[in-house]
Amino acid sequence: MEERYRLRINGGVLSPGELKYICEAAEGLGLDAISFGSRQDIIFPEEIDESKFDQFDKVQFVKPKRDRVENITSSYVSADILPSTSWLTSDRYLYIIEQFKHKLSLRVNVTDPKQRLVPLFTGNINFIASEHEDYWYLYIRLPGWKKTQMYPALIYSWDMDKIELAIEDILQEEPETIETVFELVSDSVDTNNRTVDKPLEVPFYPFPYYEGMNRIGTDRYWLGLYWRNNRYDLDFLKAMCDLCFENKLGKISITPWKSFIVKGIPLKAKLQWEKLLGKFGINVRHSMLEMNWHIPVNDPDALNLKKYLVTNFDQNDISTYGLTFGITSYKSDTYNFTSIVIEKNKQPEAIGDFKIRDTYNLLYAKDFDPNTRKYIMHVQDVDKVELPGLLMELSQLYFEQLGTEREEEKAAEVVSDKIEEEVYQCQDCLTIYNEVYGDITQQIPPKTSFENLSDTYECSLCEAPKSSFRKKILVK
Repeated sequence: MEERYRLRINGGVLSPGELKYICEAAEGLGLDAISFGSRQDIIFPEEIDESKFDQFDKVQFVKPKRDRVENITSSYVSADILPSTSWLTSDRYLYIIEQFKHKLSLRVNVTDPKQRLVPLFTGNINFIASEHEDYWYLYIRLPGWKKTQMYPALIYSWDMDKIELAIEDILQEEPETIETVFELVSDSVDTNNRTVDKPLEVPFYPFPYYEGMNRIGTDRYWLGLYWRNNRYDLDFLKAMCDLCFENKLGKISITPWKSFIVKGIPLKAKLQWEKLLGKFGINVRHSMLEMNWHIPVNDPDALNLKKYLVTNFDQNDISTYGLTFGITSYKSDTYNFTSIVIEKNKQPEAIGDFKIRDTYNLLYAKDFDPNTRKYIMHVQDVDKVELPGLLMELSQLYFEQLGTEREEEKAAEVVSDKIEEEVYQCQDCLTIYNEVYGDITQQIPPKTSFENLSDTYECSLCEAPKSSFRKKILVK
């Protein structure tokens, strides 16, 4: 399948004016609809006349595989409407995303671990908010790496762009370990890193229902829109942008699920929006059965398989609330980020006139949580007709374990109801030195006791002397 042209949308966030211009450009190129991609970008779903590109100088048309240009994704779309880290506001997202002005050659994610709408680990460079204001965990999986590895320091918000760029610059060195990446990046740029004082904790939340008109506070609404064929009518989008102007709404957010969200609709304008949706005959209450799927763009076979499976779910009154499904194939190079994955196998060589039927593997994420990044093979080489029953079996397994304690929590509870950990805390800025992690920002390896630190040791954040640290017991 030929790769379609895309438009980079930094962080999946754009203004009504930008979206309206894109719609007008699409019309000028002979299209009547646009689509959304899993990287929160915009896709032109049909062939377009490249000779007309210079008429739309505000739009940069790219083919990621050909041009080696990637989009940055973010969980800005979830801010204010889903659980969130307290310091990570909508404005903070925008300031951070605005840093990334260069053309990215790596996939970058900027996400909040407390939301579930945007996957955390699908990028090459994954910035994940920590509890420390303006500091981020960094998880890296460079091209060719089999596993995602944690960078041994927290990254300051205003260093994110230059650290990403430094990582791009060292790709020619073909680093194979996170330690090598850290050394090369530290040699090339000055940063305000902070010591990692505890592991990243990602709470489990069922996948949210995100469509329709939903209330925020007492006088605002947010609207989620999903079209099952991922073809968004240009006339509707332009009319929607005009209504955004009228209501003074500054941003529209694209999700990774081929849908979008408009936040901040005034209470007094709710009727206007409902009238707009009705005028264009738009359904805003699709079943959860069909909204929580990730399938390849412009892949009619995958779309037909999804329809077949969703129809079976519907006929059998199966609930999939909180689950997500992905359809992929043996040749896909994207990372799985759904609870359940349906993987199409490579067909064997045909012999004679025999027709060979497609077969599939079924995998599910550990605890049905994609953020574990661990997938379990459920069945292999099964026929299409077997998939509905097997998926229903998996959905029942999911609901049986939903709300029960996870394996790690059970194991910890057997050892002790509470786990105490001895650390040392700077009295000036409250930075913690944890012997488990050491302080890689100052070349101090993990498992180095505080007593063995040099007398010249200083706080990695505020440069207070070693004498400013006091022992503290953390209770988990």
